[in-house]
Amino acid sequence: MIISSSESDLSSIRQLNEIGIALSSERNLDTLLESLLYSARELTSADAGTLYIVDSAQKQLSFAIVQNDTLGLYLGGNGEPVGAHFPTIDLFQPDGSPNHHLVVAYTALNDKTVNIEDAYCAQGFDFSGTCKFDQSTGYRSRAFLTVPMHSHEGEVVAVLQLLNKRVEHGLTGTFSRADQHIAESLASQASVAITNQRLIDEMRTLFDSFVRVIATAIDAKSAHTGAHCRRVPDATLLLAEAAHRSIHPDIASFTLTDADRYEIKTAAWLHDCGKIVIPHHIMEKSTKLEGLFDRLHLIEARFAAKKREIENEQLRRELSACRNNKVVTQIERDTFQAELDSLANHLALVQRVNADGAIVQDEDIKKLELIAQQDWEDASGCRMPLLTADELENLCIRRGTLNHNERKIIEGHVQATLDMLSELPFPKQLQRVPEYAGGHHERMDGSGYPKGLTRDELSLPARMLGIADVFEALTAPDRPYKMPMTLSEALTVMGHMVENQHLDGALFAVFIEEKVYLEYAHKHLQSFQIDSVDVDTLPGLKTASST
Repeated sequence: MIISSSESDLSSIRQLNEIGIALSSERNLDTLLESLLYSARELTSADAGTLYIVDSAQKQLSFAIVQNDTLGLYLGGNGEPVGAHFPTIDLFQPDGSPNHHLVVAYTALNDKTVNIEDAYCAQGFDFSGTCKFDQSTGYRSRAFLTVPMHSHEGEVVAVLQLLNKRVEHGLTGTFSRADQHIAESLASQASVAITNQRLIDEMRTLFDSFVRVIATAIDAKSAHTGAHCRRVPDATLLLAEAAHRSIHPDIASFTLTDADRYEIKTAAWLHDCGKIVIPHHIMEKSTKLEGLFDRLHLIEARFAAKKREIENEQLRRELSACRNNKVVTQIERDTFQAELDSLANHLALVQRVNADGAIVQDEDIKKLELIAQQDWEDASGCRMPLLTADELENLCIRRGTLNHNERKIIEGHVQATLDMLSELPFPKQLQRVPEYAGGHHERMDGSGYPKGLTRDELSLPARMLGIADVFEALTAPDRPYKMPMTLSEALTVMGHMVENQHLDGALFAVFIEEKVYLEYAHKHLQSFQIDSVDVDTLPGLKTASST
């Protein structure tokens, strides 16, 4: 059967279109480049070919893909890297002049196709490197078709070079004008695909960098969080991978794709982005009396003024007694000293309970209320309480440094996170980022915040973030206000949180069984924190098995 030239042309066009569609749908850049070179060789009957990538910053061409059927040479793409076999090519010479001696450099610099019938007879280009390659391999390089590939902005991004056209009697053919048009057409289609892939990669890199900038800014804002926003993603992804491997009945159906990993990682990086709106003095409140400054100094000044009042009153009594030829009795002196001792004890109580880590008991609160009923005289002669109502409220905080309103403000960072992330037009593959990030302070029994969701209402990644967030906070080695817990201490606390329906039991079991805690510890914790963990005695695991 004889095929007419028009039928052959139609077949080539159809094949070219099919290749173009395939290239445009490919998301892996290595596979895309590999397919491009193979397709170009197939359409032009080229025995060999090379694809070069332009590095504009370094002003170089690097070998990306090398294929040669005769030599059985297939490098780059998804195979063996090219770099170890072929050096980069400089686009400019040491004196700064353009490197027009090498055909691929000439093509890249001038955006021109070069079609050479026989490299050994060509004038104007240096093929000495080609000759050395031929001598070492026994190959005979002859016809070269070198085609530039440029972006939508006209910038040359790659160079396609085809070598030795196969004909009936061997590799002695030359590339025709039709071959050149086909190669240029294919290069143009592939350039669009490569440019799109680069743009996608660049946009993802930009987005990832932006996410990390936000997290770094939050960590830098508060010494109390340290590298929290950078470590939580590690813990979350380690747990996600463990859940992916686990056969635990509650999570056996959980699987991870690369897209899932990216979505979970992004949510973990952004889980505390709402802290950026929390006032600094609340985020950094290291004592109960701290606001824009630590008000303990004001109270100490009042106590000093009160002490002078007591001393002045005693002096007046002694002077009056002296004028009236009387003597101050020992009882009066003892009473005076008792007042001073009581005042000193009261100040010591205020100083003690003000510190972070102090646990305030009922007896302490009663004494503080009595202190607040005492007064002192200010510079204008007005009588003022030793402790204001706000100071008394803060000093009576039983644990930590935050009062009720401040704690609500801190807790509001999760709602702020949700509000901020809800404003972002996340693409389809990142649609669940707000949900994952906004659920890390929810509890399994619905007593968490901001929405009071229960375990069944929370996705697995959101519950993973909750465990990672708690574990990082308990073991963080760089919190200025507390010593970091050892692994056994932290896991015991978390086990009790499972029993109290705060953390997910099934995921906690995976966290322990797959030794996620240990893998994280070797990366982030200090050596003294990595102690022996008796899994058999850990609380929460029985709860997990019955969840």
